[in-house]
Amino acid sequence: MSRPLTDQEKRKQISIRGIVGVENVAELKKGFNRHLHFTLVKDRNVATPRDYYFALAHTVRDHLVGRWIRTQQYYYEKDPKRVYYLSLEFYMGRTLQNTMINLGLQNACDEAIYQLGLDIEELEDIEEDAGLGNGGLGRLAACFLDSMATLGLAAYGYGIRYEYGIFNQKIRDGWQVEEADDWLRHGNPWEKARPEYMLPVHFYGRVEHTKSGLKWVDTQVVLALPYDTPVPGYMNNTVNTMRLWSARAPNDFNLRDFNVGDYIQAVLDRNLAENISRVLYPNDNFFEGKELRLKQEYFVVAATLQDVIRRFKASKFGSTESVRTMFESFPDQVAIQLNDTHPALAIPELMRVFVDIEKLPWTKAWDITKRTFAYTNHTVLPEALERWPVDLVEKLLPRHLQIIYEINQRHLDKVTALFPNDIDRLRRMSLIEEGGVKRINMAHLCIIGSHAVNGVAKIHSDIVKTRVFKDFAELEPEKFQNKTNGITPRRWLLLCNPGLAELIAEKIGEDYVKDLSQLIKLHKFVNDDIFIREVSKVKQENKVKFAQYLEKEYKVKINPSSMFDVHVKRIHEYKRQLMNCLHIITMYNRIKRDPMKPFVPRTVIIGGKAAPGYHMAKMIIRLITAVGHVVNNDPVVGNKLKVIFLENYRVSLAEKAGTEASGTGNMKFMLNGALTIGTMDGANVEMAEEAGEENLFIFGMRIQDVEELDKKGYNAQEYYDKLPELKQAIDQIKSGFFSPKQPDLFNEVTNMLFHHDRFKVFADYEAYVKCQDKVSQLYMNAKEWTKMVIRNIAASGKFSSDRTIKEYARDIWNVEPSDLKIPPPNEPRDMADDKNPNCTTQQVKL
Repeated sequence: MSRPLTDQEKRKQISIRGIVGVENVAELKKGFNRHLHFTLVKDRNVATPRDYYFALAHTVRDHLVGRWIRTQQYYYEKDPKRVYYLSLEFYMGRTLQNTMINLGLQNACDEAIYQLGLDIEELEDIEEDAGLGNGGLGRLAACFLDSMATLGLAAYGYGIRYEYGIFNQKIRDGWQVEEADDWLRHGNPWEKARPEYMLPVHFYGRVEHTKSGLKWVDTQVVLALPYDTPVPGYMNNTVNTMRLWSARAPNDFNLRDFNVGDYIQAVLDRNLAENISRVLYPNDNFFEGKELRLKQEYFVVAATLQDVIRRFKASKFGSTESVRTMFESFPDQVAIQLNDTHPALAIPELMRVFVDIEKLPWTKAWDITKRTFAYTNHTVLPEALERWPVDLVEKLLPRHLQIIYEINQRHLDKVTALFPNDIDRLRRMSLIEEGGVKRINMAHLCIIGSHAVNGVAKIHSDIVKTRVFKDFAELEPEKFQNKTNGITPRRWLLLCNPGLAELIAEKIGEDYVKDLSQLIKLHKFVNDDIFIREVSKVKQENKVKFAQYLEKEYKVKINPSSMFDVHVKRIHEYKRQLMNCLHIITMYNRIKRDPMKPFVPRTVIIGGKAAPGYHMAKMIIRLITAVGHVVNNDPVVGNKLKVIFLENYRVSLAEKAGTEASGTGNMKFMLNGALTIGTMDGANVEMAEEAGEENLFIFGMRIQDVEELDKKGYNAQEYYDKLPELKQAIDQIKSGFFSPKQPDLFNEVTNMLFHHDRFKVFADYEAYVKCQDKVSQLYMNAKEWTKMVIRNIAASGKFSSDRTIKEYARDIWNVEPSDLKIPPPNEPRDMADDKNPNCTTQQVKL
């Protein structure tokens, strides 16, 4: 039983989404029915849509297992250098569709589920997002895992299995309210608990001097229970592992102490230990120095390093007789990437293991440590930099504080030798910040303890090197690098835009999925009228589908031929959602001033979460919703202008304008044929370099302009006095035009804009509005607009995370990407194994 296909589905039929073989489909249906029966213990009469989702997930997972075991076995035998990506966030989103795409099962699953009388999109929609991240940094980690597997690297993601991920955002009466994200409530079919690899992590206690050296004693123990999630590469049979740690209390928790008294209370108190992995801190670009957060940071680091060392010792290299010689080869077998400073404690922890436990001499241990670690900086915002109070670290991790002091002393001795009598330089470069509360600067620790430090876009890496960490770059210039971020084209094109993905494949073949630089071949179709029409058609189909979704969710009638003006990312002053808001008010006022004047219709879509404690960000959301309420209900405006605040914006994008380190959200838009309006910041600079500045809408101050304005002093009042449209918009906000029941509701916002706006919204307002007028101008010429779209897509090849990871592999980790395809589970193993085809049953430690 088959059915007629829509245009989009006909495109899907091309092999980019896998072949539909009859046996394939039959096998998937069999697997589905088997899981429904044996795993979910249901029949078709009582099964719910969620049961069907789980049956499908388990069926797809079955296809991962053989490849997963085989990949790990292959690593055990070949013993390549391992790459460990340490991150407190992995913003994975949903897994089902991504797995089907990477295994080439999508079309077969579509057909099997259709034949079973079910709707695959409805099932895919039941899956909870794994929202274990805040925004750009956590989503980057997820893209990197996809690329590392696709490039055949022996890589592992290590993090925390938060029971509650990023909060769910509800908008009530225009305000953001937070709800807990109980994402594991129904179980997670993609993870496998590994209690056999449970490891102890120590906290508190004291340091004792013994004959055999220093000992950390009288500690409290928390157990780290690993959960493994498979990470499939694209069509290469490689399946890597993401291992997330969950906190468990030991069985004698609170019972070994002589307080035998209250057994019940002792068992209830186990929660205290297990709270470590309870919830993700919801701050993006903001440091909150709480003890629980420091515990999380040490927890992931201590468990991971034990695992890394166990795996190293079990390998050929690690099994030499003498410990002294054994660890010599550690940096040749292990690379550890620190995703921001959150896992910085890995540096003193590895030193503690080497010096206190393995008894290596300090200099040897420090040399190995430095050659093992590399550090990625994600932000230059001062409020985001981690600076832990010394007293807190001393209480929680007394031995680590001693080690940090020793690292600092030796570091400052080195600086003194090079720059005698430069006391100020010593103060600037110390790991310990004096004055008031003594704090440890974690970024300084990462720089000193790593052999490579990178920013995430050219302009950002430049700022890191020439300003933020200038003293360190003078000391070791060769350490500082750039690695411009990227996004995975599997999730961010194939999965989210199959129509466009197929259209591209028809023109240039499908190899671009693994080599996105091939998109450059699209340049020769920029003037091809048929291609222009097809691109335009795919975009229009996507807009109609999205408009239907918005109308269903928000009960606002959307004009699908209007321009969609989209700004989605975390809500933050530096991301300048306020600029967008002022432009909306300006457009509204222009329509009201002259309702008959032609106006290019727009639907403005703003989405993103504000950190629960970030008051100004929450006020920005309230202002956007208030403006939307007025605009959307004004009959004079009609369908010319609509404003939607997208509730609970999920697998997250990080985007344009302000103090953006990189801005991966923009890359997703560019790859999918949206045009970008933004300042010359973050990766926008490189996007303009690739596409030509004339193919982006660049506005506003450049870095030099901002510096000059800082020298001169930014005076918001000047702009307000000089620009009548700005004055009108601000006066309306101030007078309560958008909040008639509470006229002073937005006083804090306008007050900030006048008196302490670090991101100088007024200074760029005029340039932004003029630039938006140019956007409208172009939108009226559909053909020229689409040509610019094609030029952008053709120029987006650089922004694949595959390219980024190749650069990390060669410049930092010293590993080579491999295009070797491990044979699939149904073929004999020795095809990939030239050493010993008979050792098929060798036991493998994952």
